[in-house]
Amino acid sequence: MKIKSWLLPLFLGGSFSAIYFLPKVGAVAPSAVKMELPATSGGWSLDGQSPSEAEIGTLKSDTQFSKAICLAARPGEVNADGYRVPDRVDLSIVLSGADINNSIHRPERCMPAQGHNITSSGERILKLPNGRQFATKRLVSIQSQRIMSNEDREEYAKFNCLTYYFFVGHLARTFIDMKDRLVRGMDQRWAYTSVSMWYGKVPWIEKEVTEAEADTKLQKFLADFAEQQIDWNQVTR
Repeated sequence: MKIKSWLLPLFLGGSFSAIYFLPKVGAVAPSAVKMELPATSGGWSLDGQSPSEAEIGTLKSDTQFSKAICLAARPGEVNADGYRVPDRVDLSIVLSGADINNSIHRPERCMPAQGHNITSSGERILKLPNGRQFATKRLVSIQSQRIMSNEDREEYAKFNCLTYYFFVGHLARTFIDMKDRLVRGMDQRWAYTSVSMWYGKVPWIEKEVTEAEADTKLQKFLADFAEQQIDWNQVTR
């Protein structure tokens, strides 16, 4: 069937003119995650940290970071100096700016630069204390840490590491982003929350930490933190 020659210009003209009826893009929707970290969460104390220069330089300038070293005393364990021996969790939240593609990405992309060799990955469903469930990504890696550096040589130590992360936003990310940009003239702000913990032979802990122990503690930490820091009503709307 032949299309009349005047129909194509008419169709294209109508399509392009529709652009002028779309709202201006620029407003940014608030994120469901609270970026201001609490002093404590579920029995852990949080010590805020600054993002590294590599993190700041890799992503857009309007990207926001919240990072902390989180410590909780191991029951009944005291070191030679009489101090209680802690577990440690490294917490990181990255909040995108207006340009999602250049201000947030999966942690797997930057972990190798932080010394991680990822050996396995999988999905886990975690349950909040209030019964709500959410999906996470579980990564197992071996992390190399430089322990000595001089003109002659560098020395590295290797540690088993367990990491969980999940994105914080809306359930149907792509379609809601498209709808908000076209109908509401608004960009979504997306974030991911990442937590990691060493296991095996940890330098300051006398007894080896099993992967199962680290897994249990990391899951509970993340569930408690997620319930405290995220507006779940906004996530599921």
